[in-house]
Amino acid sequence: MTARVLVVDDESGIRFSLRGILEDEGMSVLEAESGERALALADTEEIDLVFLDIWLPGMDGLGVLEAIKARREDIPVIMISGHGSIETAVSAIKKGAYDFIEKPLSLEKVVISAQKALEFNLLRRENIALRNKIATDHPARLTGESPKIEALRATIAQVAPTEAWVLITGPNGTGKEIVARSIHAQSPRSKRPLVAVNCAAIPEELIESELFGHEKGSFTGADKAKTGKFELADGGVLLLDEIGDMSLKTQAKILRILQEQTFEKVGGRKPINVDVRVIAATNKNLLEEIRKGAFREDLYYRLKVFPLEAPPLRERSEDIPLLIEEFIETLCSQHGFRPLIFTPDALDVLQRHPWPGNVRELKNFVERMLIIHGGREVGALQLPQDLLLESEERPAGSGAAAPGAVNFKEARARFEAEFLQAKLREYGGNVTRLAEAVGLERSSLYRKLKAYNIQVSE
Repeated sequence: MTARVLVVDDESGIRFSLRGILEDEGMSVLEAESGERALALADTEEIDLVFLDIWLPGMDGLGVLEAIKARREDIPVIMISGHGSIETAVSAIKKGAYDFIEKPLSLEKVVISAQKALEFNLLRRENIALRNKIATDHPARLTGESPKIEALRATIAQVAPTEAWVLITGPNGTGKEIVARSIHAQSPRSKRPLVAVNCAAIPEELIESELFGHEKGSFTGADKAKTGKFELADGGVLLLDEIGDMSLKTQAKILRILQEQTFEKVGGRKPINVDVRVIAATNKNLLEEIRKGAFREDLYYRLKVFPLEAPPLRERSEDIPLLIEEFIETLCSQHGFRPLIFTPDALDVLQRHPWPGNVRELKNFVERMLIIHGGREVGALQLPQDLLLESEERPAGSGAAAPGAVNFKEARARFEAEFLQAKLREYGGNVTRLAEAVGLERSSLYRKLKAYNIQVSE
């Protein structure tokens, strides 16, 4: 996208020179000979950068700077002046100017300052977009009203306002990151960043660079310096996700840094001091990992100041309807799906399913159903067959397959027969109403009833 630059100067020669320089760099240029004209353009035009002279007729440059920042704080402004002084430059920077350039203008300074200002603004916009995306994709809110979730929510409210480090355990997909974000959102550090590190996803040879950063040339491929996660999290929270997958070598370095809150970049010699609150999460039994020699005992007890457990979904099945409702709303908003409705008998089956992948598996399932059945009502018979089979060993009832089935075909047949008998009784033997409720043609439904030897009164 072509950057649009506003040049504000009462000298036409300066405006002409800047236009030529900036257009040669592929930018689009607007001109204003006064502060009043500049503000009028700022109100009506999309502007990415402003070059602003300090000495203007009428409203001076510093006044225009304040007015622009009041309207659009995100627009970078580069001040220019032929009568500059240190006091003037400092005043401009304090009022929000990005840079200060003295006349006569150097082509090189103009180009470099413009490029850096635009890059800075792009990074700021990307940062805002990422924060919004994180807030949407990873809401700091635990959904559910089950006793397990209510107890977890109450415990989070106790520990969040403190500086205590937290160790979150639980199977994959239970929402450990949401627990961490909920702690961060209720903590005194909520205005500072939460920086997450997936210890399982980073190769061992790169994890030190990811955590501590590196200097340019410190290893092959380090063509520029990099800021590590610890430094990015300074003043905020560092989430060490899947801490159980970290190598023993890295664990030793992490332990020292956690104790001292001081480290050096890879290839660096300057100590860097940070102030971070650490939240660690794992799906592993760390005591078992310690027994196997795969995890340091001293690191375990350093992290386990305050333990929390994210319960598996099978232990809070009463939350499934609420989670499904939330996922439908979120996915429809994100991807434009048409919403759907799960019937009570379908929800009954879903609540009986063990969900080994927990909340993550449930979300993936809801997305699949939106793709297949968006805009329709989904009954038990429209659910995937594997979900129906999972109900076999659970208490029988509406939507549950009868126990004792020896194979898939028999299990499905027993489920359909029991389900149709129950629904037929519910609708007083009315096949037409039953067909509408389960989403089948009357002729197809009659064939099924006949096959299962179910008597009808119609």
